[in-house]
Amino acid sequence: MSKAGPRSAAEPRTNEPRWPAIFAVLANGGLHFVMPEQLRFGPGWLLITVVVVLLVPTVVAHRTGRALLNRALGHTVLGIVTASMAWSLGLLILRLPRHADTPQELLRAAATLWVANVLVFASWYWRLDAGGPHQRDLQEFHNEGAFLFPQMLLSDPQSRSWRPGFVDYLFLAFNTSTAFSPTDVPVLSRWAKIMMIVQASISLATVALIAARAVNIL
Repeated sequence: MSKAGPRSAAEPRTNEPRWPAIFAVLANGGLHFVMPEQLRFGPGWLLITVVVVLLVPTVVAHRTGRALLNRALGHTVLGIVTASMAWSLGLLILRLPRHADTPQELLRAAATLWVANVLVFASWYWRLDAGGPHQRDLQEFHNEGAFLFPQMLLSDPQSRSWRPGFVDYLFLAFNTSTAFSPTDVPVLSRWAKIMMIVQASISLATVALIAARAVNIL
């Protein structure tokens, strides 16, 4: 496949909408409220507050064309959300042998972590693939990246102008957490393969270990 060059300044450009990615990060902050109190890092309002405070300059940086600042802030927000999810998962696994949580709390925590896992990794895939959303906006069409989407193999003119959006990465992350595989989207890069291994392992821990145990002792 030939490389796609950046658009010239004279060509019209339609940027990918950022609101689905913003909503996903805010939803992760909201999931902090659903998590049982003993498994949270700090009070329930802490994560959503930090997310909102950092999202404001992130959006402003995007609107004003400061791509490097937008990328740094975006990675910072996702890093904090990912660390919060990892903290809750670690606490839950450590507390599991002690029977410290009720079956209802285990089920609620497992469901919350599973949804957070999908949203977090969908956000990372969207943020990192092919240089990130800003770099993808500069390309006339998407034919290179960490993931081989089916549309990238089509040759008709309409497909050649196709670029992945957040929903495409959300679908990929959902399939990884559900089927423990990327299904119809082959993975090409090593960093993406490692991330998918981590995501599938978290999903396996929440579904196969924690949720199954909670059901058995109901």
